[in-house]
Amino acid sequence: MQMNFIRRFFSPQFFVKKDEVLGELPDGKTAYKEVWRIALPSVIEMVLMSLIGSVDTMMVGNVLGPDGLSSVGLPTQPRMLLLCIFFALNVGVTAIVARRKGEERQEAANSTLRNAMMLALSISLVLTLIAALFAEPLMRLAGGDSAEKEEIFRNAVDYFRIMSYALPINALSMCICAAQRGIGKTRITMWVNVASNLTNVFFNFCLIGGNLGFPALGVQGAALASVIGMLVGFLMALGTLVIGGKHKGYLHISIRDKWRFEKDAMKAIVKVGGNAAIEQLGVRFGFFIYGRILFSLGTTMYAANQICMQLLNLTFTFGDGFGVAGTALVGQNLGRKRADLSMLYGKVCQRYAVIVSLILGAGIVLFRYQLAGLFIGANTLNADEVIRYAAQTMLVLAAVQPFQTSSVVLSSSLRGAGDNLFVAMVSTTCVSVVRPIMAILAVNVLHLELMGTWIFGLSEIVLRFIMLYPRFHSGKWKNIKV
Repeated sequence: MQMNFIRRFFSPQFFVKKDEVLGELPDGKTAYKEVWRIALPSVIEMVLMSLIGSVDTMMVGNVLGPDGLSSVGLPTQPRMLLLCIFFALNVGVTAIVARRKGEERQEAANSTLRNAMMLALSISLVLTLIAALFAEPLMRLAGGDSAEKEEIFRNAVDYFRIMSYALPINALSMCICAAQRGIGKTRITMWVNVASNLTNVFFNFCLIGGNLGFPALGVQGAALASVIGMLVGFLMALGTLVIGGKHKGYLHISIRDKWRFEKDAMKAIVKVGGNAAIEQLGVRFGFFIYGRILFSLGTTMYAANQICMQLLNLTFTFGDGFGVAGTALVGQNLGRKRADLSMLYGKVCQRYAVIVSLILGAGIVLFRYQLAGLFIGANTLNADEVIRYAAQTMLVLAAVQPFQTSSVVLSSSLRGAGDNLFVAMVSTTCVSVVRPIMAILAVNVLHLELMGTWIFGLSEIVLRFIMLYPRFHSGKWKNIKV
């Protein structure tokens, strides 16, 4: 009985109803291999990015201690709030480019990319000005007014302002990579982001503590290192399009192209990206409030929270990598009029996510104290307490892994089909409403510590999965036009 359930759960032959089959379906080996081909570079890219980001946090924590972790942690949600519009834009870029490739409309795919790049540049320049002018109020709104030390607040403002200056190049790089993922060129985005983040780590080493003849700039050095890394990533991403133009690559740009907004391309971007923008704004608002609530727990627990958030982001990337494959394969096969293959590949991606999540959860439980110890110097103030709080909270992180990774893949697959409005409604409800309410209940009513707050706050991830899986399984997304 148990073996039969496992077989049905993982065998693609059971993923599509017989009356919905539109043609020959691949066998299990072929289906899993195809997903692996597209997903593996994305998984490697995103895991390495997250690992390097974790190394970034480790370097700050080991050199500057809990105060440094708090200073770079405080700007996280305001910065993500600025980036959310580009996350939404890129959802549309990936989904539309994938659909156009499936329809064999190469020029339409390139038109989508050009329009998205112009839109990203225009918006990013405006947001950069806003961020530079209102850095202090944003940091206070994020919880900086409750900082235990003025130095933490001042460093957070400097970090946020420096990072904001790089918003245009960051936005353009993200846009280009989103388009490359849409055509399945995940190896390109892998190398772009790996190079960017390795550059970041190198200059972290040079600028945070002052090594190799560079000045010791502390938190400001960490921000400058990130900016340099973003510039390297942008130049590489841009190079793939310029080289593509010279060698007849699928995606390419040239100064001779039509660099003006085109109605059809913008309409498609706004249709898909608009719903994603609603989702992103709602989600970022929820994370903003959630981060402020956690900051009120104090420097020690907030530093522990930053450690756990780094690991949460790391585990998230595994699901995100398979989600990229889901977006591309669902979109491309809908473009080919093969909704049955879209359903099959979406579920294969989700099955991969389940397997990976179980492995990740076990690893987190077994090595939680060792993992926490990597992020903070043993001799820094309150290091033992930070490690203890972080290790306790990692048990919650391990428990939600199957729901988290599955939700990421299902959301991405639905976005690939253009079903962004439903995904936006689910994410906004769960992250913007449920998570903050549960956090307020945990901190302000029940007076729980970090672990209890995470139990209440992350319960929305389970709810998200419960809402997303039936939607994808129903196939209501098959006839959405983009």
